[in-house]
Amino acid sequence: QVQLVESGGGLVQAGGSLRLSCVISGIRFSTYNVGWYRQAPGKQREFVAAAIAEGSPKYLDSVKGRFTVSRDNAKNMVHLQMTNLKPDDTAVYFCNAGRHIEVHWGQGTQVTVSS
Repeated sequence: QVQLVESGGGLVQAGGSLRLSCVISGIRFSTYNVGWYRQAPGKQREFVAAAIAEGSPKYLDSVKGRFTVSRDNAKNMVHLQMTNLKPDDTAVYFCNAGRHIEVHWGQGTQVTVSS
């Protein structure tokens, strides 16, 4: 059974930082692309960042230079370090693991940035 469990969300003021973490079990972690999506109220879920199994990280343009995605293949974890947070970053953040057409999702963690 595949499980993705996120942690690290919360309330922060604009300009602040948060670090999200996700531990993934039930897959051969090192062979999957892992990362983060987010969904703000009334909006569609959007890609944020991905740590590619064999390749460079990918980012949503609006988070480049502020967010850093990293993976720990020994611990089956993916992290998202978020700095200089803005109110527009407020959303539920979902951990994601994918390979070919196979995709798995976490339950999400709320990030709220106050102005």
